[in-house]
Amino acid sequence: MKQEFIDLARYRLEKARNTLSDAKKYINNATLESTVNRIYYAMFYAVNALLITKGLASSKHSGVLGLFNREVIKKGLIERRFGKFYSDMLNNRQEGDYKDFVKFEREDVEEWLKKAEEFIAKIEEITLKMIEERK
Repeated sequence: MKQEFIDLARYRLEKARNTLSDAKKYINNATLESTVNRIYYAMFYAVNALLITKGLASSKHSGVLGLFNREVIKKGLIERRFGKFYSDMLNNRQEGDYKDFVKFEREDVEEWLKKAEEFIAKIEEITLKMIEERK
């Protein structure tokens, strides 16, 4: 794997961790819609890091989801529940950003934040392993 792809994957993982950190701050200091946005984007950056290690990318969120399902979930690299959660968070983020009168429950958002931590940790583990294997 080219060093530029390794660097980009590592950068995206860092961005995922930083964005997740923002989400943890947002839960108490911003709207729940903004928190959901940050949770999703933290996951999105992590998934992009993993896809980069496989030489894959998409300019659309739906494309990233499709690649993730095809290349990661269906191939058994991680549990299916993570694929469902990622898809659900994409939908939640889109509703929170674009639909009127959407209201999230704090309890749900707190649970999503916990699940996102687990999701990102798992994606990071797989991504770093892929980098090491392809050096």
